[in-house]
Amino acid sequence: MGRVEGKVVLIAGGARNIGEASARMLVAEGAKVVIGDLLDDEGKALAADLGEDVARYVHLDVTSEEDWAAAVDVAVTEFGKLDVLFNNAGIFNGAPVQHFKREQWQNMIDICLTGPFLGIKAATNALIAAGGGSIINTSSIEGLRGTPWAHGYIAAKWGLRGLSKSVALELAPHGIRVNSLHPGRISTPATDAMPEGMIQIPLGRPGRPEEVATFVVFLASDESSFATGAEFVVDGGTVQQVPMNL
Repeated sequence: MGRVEGKVVLIAGGARNIGEASARMLVAEGAKVVIGDLLDDEGKALAADLGEDVARYVHLDVTSEEDWAAAVDVAVTEFGKLDVLFNNAGIFNGAPVQHFKREQWQNMIDICLTGPFLGIKAATNALIAAGGGSIINTSSIEGLRGTPWAHGYIAAKWGLRGLSKSVALELAPHGIRVNSLHPGRISTPATDAMPEGMIQIPLGRPGRPEEVATFVVFLASDESSFATGAEFVVDGGTVQQVPMNL
């Protein structure tokens, strides 16, 4: 208990799944959280369940600079500072490349890459004012490889991986660490609807949101004080597989 005692964390995409699990675990370990999402009912319910002394909900469209500024302001105004930014909002769509519409492509880039960039831009001065901190960006195992049909998603997640590295170098002198998380298949209503056998996982099962949240707590805490510009893969061994033609 108390691994992130006194820290204030802003979570984009915090209302459900990995975001919700992270919010709950961070609070259990002593943090205060600002939950940002478009899912207002779920986000408000989560904040109420966690308690008004440790949680706030803000409506956050990650493509809006105004929403980002407001979310950072809630952290600083309500809890006095901002120590950690967790960029966890994202969407997925896919199609064969010749049918992949420009609007689909742009939507993926806007939410999964431009959104985190805007969050980093909005949060940096508050993190510097707090004396340093941590930025955690949710990429994906698709930010480490290529997969048919998922072109916009893969481009965004590779881009977010690279953005994490460049910002890590720029902000290191301010004591701000920047790392990327690369989950594989995590059990959510969307992934649970996929056909069995569609994704092969060496450990034999999907991960749980809480299993990613443990990495979020680690990266938010001082336990990871010498880790920056790094990738943390949480995928049950999926990206380690090498197809064999025997």
